[in-house]
Amino acid sequence: MVPVEEGEGEERQTQLLRGVLDMCLLALLDHEPAHGYELVRRLDAAGLVGVGYGTVYPLLTRMRRLGLVTDVVQESPSGPPRKVYALSAEGRRRLAAWKRQWKSFVDTVDVAITDVHTTGR
Repeated sequence: MVPVEEGEGEERQTQLLRGVLDMCLLALLDHEPAHGYELVRRLDAAGLVGVGYGTVYPLLTRMRRLGLVTDVVQESPSGPPRKVYALSAEGRRRLAAWKRQWKSFVDTVDVAITDVHTTGR
């Protein structure tokens, strides 16, 4: 994530992340199925630092209930069996729709925050 400047609220970044975290998880699962620990690691590697298991697992449970992901219990080479999550057909459809919506939203915000429409600047 973008570093927060002194005086700026981390709350804004937290709010932005809350709004897109489910989309990010679906996108990560679109590349390859994974267990929760691996998803937290991938989020961190993508720059979404500080997203913990206490956030990811409830989201995965909710997305499973909504039919966006499936889960399969697999044996682990180093411990107890674990759930591996994969994107469902509905999850792929929803992710594609969210990506289109996100692109449109980002384009709109980019226009709003540039000086293009500001007279005299």
